[in-house]
Amino acid sequence: MEYVYAAMILHTTGQEINEENVKKVLEAADAEVDEARVKALIAALEDVDIEEAMEKTVAAAPAAAKEEEEEEEEEEEEEDEEEKEEEAAAGLGALFG
Repeated sequence: MEYVYAAMILHTTGQEINEENVKKVLEAADAEVDEARVKALIAALEDVDIEEAMEKTVAAAPAAAKEEEEEEEEEEEEEDEEEKEEEAAAGLGALFG
């Protein structure tokens, strides 16, 4: 993912997205640089409109955050239900123990 972030930083700052610049960004971040991954990134981005891709990603982020929040709420509700069931079982056990 850091390779994509490096390309986004270069794009945002108006720098050319090429192997040398991607390596510089990664090295500045003290990340391990894999030459093959850098080459693959540059090749993959050759026909990509980075501005459009970034806009789509930003537009999708609120929906993804909302979905994650809803999932967390469901998990909390399930945990609360499990706790209530355990307390009820412990109460019944005390009656017969």
